[in-house]
Amino acid sequence: MRQIEQRAEAIREFNRFYTRRIGALGEGHLESKFSLTEVRVLFELANREHPTASKIAETLGLDRGYLSRTLRSFQKRGLITTKTGPDDRRRALLRLTPAGQRAFSPLDARARADIVAMLEPLPAGEQQRILEAMRAIRASLDRKKTSPEKSAPYTLRPHRPGDMGWIVHRHGIIYFEEYGWDERFEALVARVVADFIETFDSARERCWVAERDGQIVGSIFVVAKSKTVAKLRLLLVEPSARGLGLGSRLVDEVIRFARQAGYKKIVLWTQRGLTAARKIYAAAGFTLVSEETHDSFGKTLVAETWELPLSQGSARGH
Repeated sequence: MRQIEQRAEAIREFNRFYTRRIGALGEGHLESKFSLTEVRVLFELANREHPTASKIAETLGLDRGYLSRTLRSFQKRGLITTKTGPDDRRRALLRLTPAGQRAFSPLDARARADIVAMLEPLPAGEQQRILEAMRAIRASLDRKKTSPEKSAPYTLRPHRPGDMGWIVHRHGIIYFEEYGWDERFEALVARVVADFIETFDSARERCWVAERDGQIVGSIFVVAKSKTVAKLRLLLVEPSARGLGLGSRLVDEVIRFARQAGYKKIVLWTQRGLTAARKIYAAAGFTLVSEETHDSFGKTLVAETWELPLSQGSARGH
C-alpha cells in the first residue's frame, strides 16, 4: 500500500472513531427524530441572518435536490416558513417558525453539553491540544478556499511557560531541514533561551511570540548587551507563515521596544546564507559592519554582525 493510501486509511479510522464518539451514527442524531444532516440544516437556519437554500447547500456541500426535499419536509412539519426576498422575487428567504425554534434549541443545547462532557475530564492542556489539532486540520484542508492574505491574521504576545521549549525545538528542526545545521545549533539556541529566562529584565528585554489559528508561527528576542546596546536574537518564522510580513513585523517590534527602553543601538549576529532574514534586517535599516568565516553546526559559515543606530531614526519611520 502506498504511503498516501496508508494516510487515507488513518484518516478513515479517525473518522469512524469520532463519528461514533459524538453519536453521529444513530438513526436519530442526539437521540432525536432528526438525522445529522437535518440538524446541520436546522443550525444554518437558526444562525444565518437571511438564509437561502442556495447558501445552505453551498455551506454544507449538499446536493440541491436533497436539500430541497429536506426543506419541503420541514415546511410540512411546520418548522420553517418561506418568503420572497425584497431585492429578488425569485429568491426565497427561509426562517424557522416558533415550532422550529422549539425543535432546534434543545438539540443545540444537547450538542454543546455533550462536547463539554467530553472535554471536562481532560486537563486544560489536553483540551487546548485538541483545539489546536482541529484548527490545524481545518487550516490545511481549507487552504484551497482561503489565500494567506485573507486568512486569520497573526497575533503577537509575550512569552509564557512552554514557549522556550517550542523555540528550541523548531529552531533545531527548521535549520536542519533548510540549511543542514546539526544539533549543536539547537544547543546554542537552548543556551540563549536559558540565559534569557534566568536573567530576564522586563524593563529592558522582551520576547514576542506570534500565533496564527492557535498555532505558534514565529518568535524574536531583544536582550541587553550593555546599558546602551540591545541585541536582536532568534528571529524565526514558520514556513506556513512566510509571506505575511511577520518577520518584518517582529523586527519592527524589537526596534520600537529598544527605542522606548532607551537603547542607543541594536546589534545582531547572523549568517550570510540566511537570505530572507538579511533582507528584513536591511529593509529595517540595519547595516553590515563585519563578517568572519567560521566552522559551526557542521558547516563552514560566514558570520555577519549588523547594527542599527537608533539615534538616527532609521528603520521605516521608527
